[in-house]
Amino acid sequence: MGVTRLKRKDRRNKTTSRLEVQFLKLATNIELGDRSAEKKDSQIAKNNAVLAIAASGK
Repeated sequence: MGVTRLKRKDRRNKTTSRLEVQFLKLATNIELGDRSAEKKDSQIAKNNAVLAIAASGK
């Protein structure tokens, strides 16, 4: 059986749905718990600390 190419509309839908799933995975909230707790030495925690210092310094 030969490989069939997707039509342009189907390729666009495939790409759009893949990007939507990726966006939803990234947008999920971090739930409270041991496994999802933010590490104190993570880059996000460092960035938040720097931003807090900068915001309070103004």
